[in-house]
Amino acid sequence: MSLPLAAGAASDHRTLIITLFSVFVAATLGITIWAGRQTKDATDFYAGGRSFTGFQNGLAISGDYMSAASFLGIAGAIALFGYDGFLYSIGFLVAWLVALLLVAEPLRNSGRFTMADVLAHRLKQRPVRTAAGTSTIVVSIFYLLAQMVGAGALVALLLGATGEGSRRWIIGLVGLVMVLYVTIGGMKGTTWVQIVKAVMLIAGTLLITVLVLNKVGWNVSTLLGRAADASGKGKAFLEPGLQYGKDGTSKLNFISLGLALVLGTAGLPHILIRFYTVPTAKAARKSVNWAIGIIGAFYLMTIALGFGAAALVGPKAIIASNESGNTAAPLLAQEVGGGAGSTGGAVLLAVISAVAFATILAVVAGLTLASSASFAHDLWANVIRKGRTSEKEEILTAKCAAVVIGAISIVLGIFAHRLNAAALVALAFAVAASANLPTILYSLFWKRFTTQGALWSIYGGLVSSVTLVIISPVVSGNPKALFPGMSFDYFPLGNPGLVSIPLGFLLGWLGSLLSKEQPDPRKYAELEVRALTGHGAH
Repeated sequence: MSLPLAAGAASDHRTLIITLFSVFVAATLGITIWAGRQTKDATDFYAGGRSFTGFQNGLAISGDYMSAASFLGIAGAIALFGYDGFLYSIGFLVAWLVALLLVAEPLRNSGRFTMADVLAHRLKQRPVRTAAGTSTIVVSIFYLLAQMVGAGALVALLLGATGEGSRRWIIGLVGLVMVLYVTIGGMKGTTWVQIVKAVMLIAGTLLITVLVLNKVGWNVSTLLGRAADASGKGKAFLEPGLQYGKDGTSKLNFISLGLALVLGTAGLPHILIRFYTVPTAKAARKSVNWAIGIIGAFYLMTIALGFGAAALVGPKAIIASNESGNTAAPLLAQEVGGGAGSTGGAVLLAVISAVAFATILAVVAGLTLASSASFAHDLWANVIRKGRTSEKEEILTAKCAAVVIGAISIVLGIFAHRLNAAALVALAFAVAASANLPTILYSLFWKRFTTQGALWSIYGGLVSSVTLVIISPVVSGNPKALFPGMSFDYFPLGNPGLVSIPLGFLLGWLGSLLSKEQPDPRKYAELEVRALTGHGAH
């Protein structure tokens, strides 16, 4: 069993680790600068010029989706909670089927750059763009928070930094690099970084999986048995109930988490805008099929990452490095590479950490791009300026918005470093499923849907989910909360999805029924034809 690198066991190899790590980061920044020089107009900046193939976009979607939460958070959750931790993998994977079946093709056919483009086609422009833009920014900031936490834990491990001050500087540095990615590269740069990162992540995860299975004689039962023994929990580690299911509240918490994971993907802004980077609806469908295959393979390998970390590193060493388990995967890489102090361990740790960091930067860039594009395209160009703006001004506004959103994420990330990255992403999923998904589905498939219904759904889902998170155990009332010294955890569940998602759908339905507005059947018919056939799509 190895000690965490942060404890100083591998400090002899610190220079090698930092050098390898810096090479990876410099390479991705180089790609961004190259792509940025090819960004000429708004279509290039927001949608990559719609020049990517289905396979390329499938890789990029995978890169966007397999975030720090997937690689670091899930591995940590499995290493600490066994079976219950693996539920994140299942939820994230099943969510893709919802995205494929319900939104991928209709959204590509109906919109131009953002989710609000779809809503504004048959509803009143200014109010729905304001609501959709606000929702996109809030969801993106929640998701960004998870990436910042993952980045802070990862780079602190690499540098051997254990103090609170060091982590703050690290999170600030990550935020700065993230803003550079978006402002220089736009969607083209971000997409190419995501493609490279997806290939690196799959290759790195495959390498660790092979090395872990080799350590246990290619016997999964042996791996699970060793993980259960090392956990100190015995058989309970491999059965439901270690984290969820002990009592009524935790069972409800599990249902709430599952609902958020399965429905959240189809409402995530940075995933939705990926469908606009391909030239046709067929390519959008193909890209989601590729993404399902790539993401499915990755989540299967998280079994080896999580249980391998539990068996070979051990929960005590993982918690000593990071209390939420976010460093389990890098520590496992160090162990299977030869252990702390070995050159092989140091090299593999550096490579896997660089892959994870590239993962964080790529996802963060995608999120920042989605939220800054929504601010510039929806709020600035169409609401504030009422369409009287040039493409150049719009792109400049998006870049300024990226800086502000990056700053907000850095500040929040500094406070959230105690939380597990996968749990934080689940909160973003819950907000997306509560505010965005009902509005998208009603707009695409319900003729009677009105502007009032959209506003009630977005604002109601947004306010209820965020409020429930604020008064939940995630924010206060326990040592791992955002503010551990305070206690206003009146809502018992760690995820608001069970309450806020049905409420979002209910408010959209009720708001439409009580509205005096008469929906235009011709506009709905036009949207329906476009969504289903692609006729007239941008």
